[in-house]
Amino acid sequence: MISITNLSYFLGSRALYDNASLHIKPGQKIGLIGLNGTGKSTLLRIIDGEYQPDGGTISKAGDVTIGFLNQDLLSYQTHDSILSVAMQAFERQNALQAQIDAILHQMETDYTDDLVDKLGKAQEEFEALDGYSVQSKAEEIMEGLGFSTEDLQKPLQTFSGGWRMRVMLAKLLLQKPSLLMLDEPTNHLDLPSIQWVEKYIQNYEGAVIVVSHDREFLDNVIDTTVEVSQGKLNYYPGNYSFYLEEKAQRNEIQKGTYENQQAKIRQTERFIERFKATASKAKQAQSRVKQLARMDVVDAVIDESARVNFKFQFTTQPGRHILHLDDVTKAYGPKRILTKADIRLERGDKVALIGANGKGKSTLLRIISGSEPLNEGKRQLGHNVSFSFYAQHQLESLNIEDNMLEELKSANTTKSEGELRGVLGCFLFSGDEVFKKIKVLSGGEKSRVALAKVLLSQANFLLLDEPTNHLDMQSVNILIQALDQYEGTYVVVSHDRFFVSQIANKIWYIEDEQIKEYPGTYDEYELWMSERAESGETGTQSKTAPAPKPAAVAPSVNSVPKNSSDAQRKEWQQALKKATQQATEAEAQIGTLEVKKRKLETELADPATYGTNGALQTRQTDYQKLTKDLESLQQQWENAMLEAEELEARLK
Repeated sequence: MISITNLSYFLGSRALYDNASLHIKPGQKIGLIGLNGTGKSTLLRIIDGEYQPDGGTISKAGDVTIGFLNQDLLSYQTHDSILSVAMQAFERQNALQAQIDAILHQMETDYTDDLVDKLGKAQEEFEALDGYSVQSKAEEIMEGLGFSTEDLQKPLQTFSGGWRMRVMLAKLLLQKPSLLMLDEPTNHLDLPSIQWVEKYIQNYEGAVIVVSHDREFLDNVIDTTVEVSQGKLNYYPGNYSFYLEEKAQRNEIQKGTYENQQAKIRQTERFIERFKATASKAKQAQSRVKQLARMDVVDAVIDESARVNFKFQFTTQPGRHILHLDDVTKAYGPKRILTKADIRLERGDKVALIGANGKGKSTLLRIISGSEPLNEGKRQLGHNVSFSFYAQHQLESLNIEDNMLEELKSANTTKSEGELRGVLGCFLFSGDEVFKKIKVLSGGEKSRVALAKVLLSQANFLLLDEPTNHLDMQSVNILIQALDQYEGTYVVVSHDRFFVSQIANKIWYIEDEQIKEYPGTYDEYELWMSERAESGETGTQSKTAPAPKPAAVAPSVNSVPKNSSDAQRKEWQQALKKATQQATEAEAQIGTLEVKKRKLETELADPATYGTNGALQTRQTDYQKLTKDLESLQQQWENAMLEAEELEARLK
């Protein structure tokens, strides 16, 4: 469909692409990945024809149509309704509709056979193009992207940038180009809309190229990964998870080949140096020189992963209770966000606040920070709680005349310059980059500086609103590591499911004007939500979602009357004793297996194991079995403990 051969493209003297090649097939779903600045968006613009390559060829089939979602579309403004803008996708149908309307108007005063014939032909083509259903298709896609029915008639210019971008996405989807190119589409979508777009792309008949930092989105929609690295386009026939595994294997092979070649080069150079002046060996030495010149040099493996090796600390330990919102009500005119809502936050809670846009997530963060006034209720911070708030508008609070090092010094004066450089290094700024002024940084670079500043603030409570926006995957991974090392409490708003699954031990969501809590990880929450949807539950009966329970656990405490009989209580006491015994036995077995596991790990680390015939394979098999047994026992222990907790609650 599209063939890119030996592409070269230069930014000044720097080669962004150097003899890069890629073939895009009909129906292929490609994820274009790479570090910021490697040229992903540039490649899309080259394919679209906006930029001209400095070398190579781009061949396109004659019937190829391209739809390109990019940040430039945010500048489009009009008084037309968003439904009208989306329906601009149907150019021919719109033209035919205007023609039919004009003919019908003309026929009111001039009814002729010629007009009847024209009307018939126009209506026939309009029907063949499915013109009578184009509006319903547009409405379906717009509502799938999060617009309400009432929104569809509102002018485009009344919407924020993110919502305008959704309108442009809807228009592109309705055009159904043979190649759909999406540059960071999830930056402007909430979770329900992301999931809707995933399903749409999965069933999309044309080819798709997506640039995204959302790992789960890529895993769910692409079948091919193309990595931009060192001026080349590296092809991986699978989704992002496949790419990570395959990339690790390729790097291992390349590393071995590189080391072997370097050893051979050193050996050859020593031979040349030793014998170039010896008459009897001069010819051989010259032959080795030519051999080196002809050699296809294998590149060294560049480690593009980054590790956080700085410990983020705070000096003041808070009390057990971090925050309590008591009977909180918040409304904007007739629109209610919260009504008599109540939530508590304890020390060490790692909370992800998720849900659709417009539900009040950012409002809730501002309420927690104290910057948003309440209509009713109380906000109470705990003892010694100090917080730091990161939001997109926080980028504007950076001093644009400061360089990065000065900006971090303003957040934490106790750190030395070396330590602050180390922090900036964790966030991918190295060398003289730390002296760049804030005013010359890109949006993504400013986000990284602002995040580093928040983490250096010595606050024991963090509020982070969409911290992964404008970050590439490497930067997201750095933030995950930083939050994993952070010993305080935080509430994070994010639509990035992989990020949330890595950093949260509790999930908050706003439903029925209440703050609901799920006491578990995001993966557990998703499973619980799918089971809830299948059972038709509405979730209106309690403010806190139940933790997942094993199948053997008796009915919920809430379903048992308080005046339970003595016989019932005796039954619960016996069940509690049994569950406690099961937990104790499982814990003892876990201890025994962990000792065996450590012993096996020691043996596997011993080089002598690798020299004994069959010993390595035997120990690896034992290790794998032991790991599975441990996982099973740990699950048994968790189930028994959950059951014991439930029964203890009933007996109180």
